[in-house]
Amino acid sequence: MTESGARRTPPAGEPPSGSGEKLSEETVAQLSSSPPLVFAGECDLLTAQLARAARGEALVLHCADRARAFGGQSADVIRDRLRTQLQMAAVLTYAAAGPVVKLSAVGLPPAGPHQPGAVGRYEAAAARLNLVRALGAGGYANLAQVHEWNRERVTRSPTLRHHTPLVDRIGRALAFMRACGLDPARLGAVELFASHEGRDLRYDSALTRVDSRTGHRYNTSGHFVWTGAHTRDREEQAGYLATIRNPVGVALGPGSDADEAMRLLGRLDPDREPGRMTFQVRMGAAALRDRLPALVEKVTAEDHRVVWLCDPTPDGPRPLDDVVAEVTAFHDVHRALGTHPGGLTAELDGDGTAALELAFAVAELRRRPCRS
Repeated sequence: MTESGARRTPPAGEPPSGSGEKLSEETVAQLSSSPPLVFAGECDLLTAQLARAARGEALVLHCADRARAFGGQSADVIRDRLRTQLQMAAVLTYAAAGPVVKLSAVGLPPAGPHQPGAVGRYEAAAARLNLVRALGAGGYANLAQVHEWNRERVTRSPTLRHHTPLVDRIGRALAFMRACGLDPARLGAVELFASHEGRDLRYDSALTRVDSRTGHRYNTSGHFVWTGAHTRDREEQAGYLATIRNPVGVALGPGSDADEAMRLLGRLDPDREPGRMTFQVRMGAAALRDRLPALVEKVTAEDHRVVWLCDPTPDGPRPLDDVVAEVTAFHDVHRALGTHPGGLTAELDGDGTAALELAFAVAELRRRPCRS
């Protein structure tokens, strides 16, 4: 599955016919012969970057738009979502004094009343990814421009105006860079990776390819492939994830415990490879404070280097106070344990103000000691 050659391979065990959308043999054949959306080398690069986050050397910003429908795939909407993510990443980069790995959901949910079928979802993901790559590589969002967007947004928004001191500090940092001979306006290329939520085993299997360099299997619908806490046939989905070399993620809900986490790691990360495995924690603030410490302690004791992401909006937008409370609890738990809060899954909706407010909140969390 490199640029020079690819071949499709069936999964190790045929997925059940009832998994996800019922795809016809013609549709499966069409998807199986379609070009990959991502390549093996890019997936390996993401694994290496996630390994840095697992070691505490980087943050991860995973942006989703769970409420989007097929009609939300316009170029303007995609561009605005990318701009919001880059604005968030700039704030987090300054706060962390380190790199931010940027993941963005590019696919649509499985077919529903207002969604296209499998081939339409593939084509929509290809178009979205193509535009995001073009914007990222074309200088649309150099660092100086992103800072100017943040400055304008904070100036205009009563909700964000109290973050002006932080934006001013970022501006002074950019001025220092210019004084040292490094022009932020020249830092224009943006590295963005595509995430894909695996819900439909036949769709995922049809887009699985064998890398002609190594013989490893990769899901080519996204660099990062993950499964949710309520995904139908979750065990079979985890079995599929175990067969691919993409970095993978699993959501942990309020009912998750250390035994479940270790079962998943035994299946998905038996070699304890840093960057291979991400846990997306979506428990709510109270359950998170109660259950996450034992999870983190057990995983750490077994020497698994995973990325821990806080996902405070798994079902779409929530009141901002509730979101910030959950993110605060997540950071407090990790700081108390001496482990790394690896990053954030954020919902992009509306004009992006809520998402940017969340990024500023995380930046402030990184500047203060944890609660006792």
